[in-house]
Order: sequence, then structure tokens, then C-alpha cells
Amino acid sequence: MISKSFEPLRQLVGEKLRLNEPLRRYTVARLGGPADALVVVDTLEMLEQVVRLAWSYGWPLRILGGGANILIGDKGFRGLVVINDAKNVDYLEDGRVIAESGAGMIAIARGSMEKGLAGFEWAINVPGTVGGGAVSNAGAHGSDVAHQLVGIEIAFKDQTIEHWPLEKLNYRYRESALKRSPDPYVVLKVELQLQPGHDPAILEGRADAFIAQRKRTQPPGASLGSMFKNPPGDYAGRLIEAAGLKGTRRGGVVISPMHGNFFINVERGTAADYLALIRLAQEHVQTKFGITLELEIELVGEFA
Repeated sequence: MISKSFEPLRQLVGEKLRLNEPLRRYTVARLGGPADALVVVDTLEMLEQVVRLAWSYGWPLRILGGGANILIGDKGFRGLVVINDAKNVDYLEDGRVIAESGAGMIAIARGSMEKGLAGFEWAINVPGTVGGGAVSNAGAHGSDVAHQLVGIEIAFKDQTIEHWPLEKLNYRYRESALKRSPDPYVVLKVELQLQPGHDPAILEGRADAFIAQRKRTQPPGASLGSMFKNPPGDYAGRLIEAAGLKGTRRGGVVISPMHGNFFINVERGTAADYLALIRLAQEHVQTKFGITLELEIELVGEFA
């Protein structure tokens, strides 16, 4: 795709348009080749305008928030990547939290605790944005977004803006009706219901306990987080360990000797290294246990 193809976008966003922009700068894994075009937007109005322009021209489109839970191919993404940095959050006295979709999960957890709003402490070390978390039903420490969500505001390609209540999202483990939807959309706002009137110090103590637990049970270093979803009644990390794969290395990436469901970039790893270990783990677990490991992360772009 040549740069002239994005001239209408340049007219809209000016110097914010970046061509052939390396995506490693925008992901937790610090991996990924270049996007044909990239724009960082910091308001919902601009987010919607840019996305609708992309839809009107038929450009391949990918929206990123915090860049968590994704593996972008070494060859990058052929099309437009929009970095959603619209992150205003309103904390209301009745416990409601209304957040723009680019607001970070960790930031909302901290802001809620400061206001004495309980229920979101579990997200204190969950990377990514609340928009992405609402779509994928992000969770940790026995809770998830579905436990606090009231509804989300979504813009669709047909020019409509809809409010989807909790029930319509039909949440499952790391899944939602929106994630399974084939229709192009962009999440604009997320509304949560938390519990007001709590002591911020007690909430911070809970969050500190969650942080300490994660440090005890999950390996340090550059990773994508949990690589696979836990299959019903079991744990992906246990299966990978039982298949004898902990410590296995491909290129610069190793399956953590501490936890089998974490793949660590130890030495200039590539997306291809990650993908090789993903396929290896899936094949061995399938052969040994007859269980298909389903990715919790998402593969994006072109791989070598």
C-alpha cells in the first residue's frame, strides 16, 4: 500500500500520521514489524473519525490500546493501525465508573481505590485498556470484567452507535459476543459498577496482596502474559509442564522454567520464535493428552 493511499487520512490528522511505523514501540512484548500507516488518537471524536474513514476506504484496520495480549508478526501489518489513547475516566459517587475505551486497566484500578470504590482491585496488574478488556473479558485473581461491567458504547460501520448492556455481551471465559462478532466496530466507552464507601488503605492492601501473589507465581521478564486459555477443569501451564516443555527454547524465547504458560523473551526474540514455541506446545499437549490448547493472546499481522 503506497503512501498516497492514505492522503485522506493525512488531511484529517496531519503530522500524526506515521508511515511504515515499527509496531514494537506500541506492544507490551516489544515485538512486531512495521504498519503501513499508524495514528495515535487521544479523543473519542478523533478515534471515531479515523476509524470511519478507514472503513469508508476499505483499509485493513487494527485498533490497539496498551498493546497487551497480542503477538504482531515480524513482517508487520498491511494497513492502518490506530493507537487508542482516549483515556478520560469519571468516578461517580454512586460507584459507577465511566471510562473512555483507551483508559488503562491498571490506571482505573488505582483511580478507583483512591476514590474508595471497591471491586476492581484484581486489575491492579492487568495490562491493556478497558476497551480491550471489555471485549475479551479480561480477568485475574478469580474475577473478570463481567463481574463489574454495566455496559459499553460501541460505534458500528453502519453509522450507528449502540449501548450494549452486560446481558447482550454474553460473556464467557475470555470471550464475549462482541469478540465473536464479524461486524466491524470500535468500543468508545465502558461503564462499570463498583462499591462506594470503602477505605482506600484497605483496598490498596488488597491490591498489594494481588501484586505479591503474581510475583510469587508468575515469572519476571518480557512476556505476553498467559499464552493459552486454561482448558475446562485443567491448567495450560500444568499441561505444558507435564509434556516436558518447561525451559524449552526457540531462538531468543523460552518457555519459562517457573510457569509453563509464560513464554519469556530472553534475548532479542522474534515473533517467529514465539510462534514456533506456540505450535510446539500445542502439538505436544495434543499428542500427549488429546487436549487442544487455545490461544489467549491474538496473532496479528504477517509472520515470516
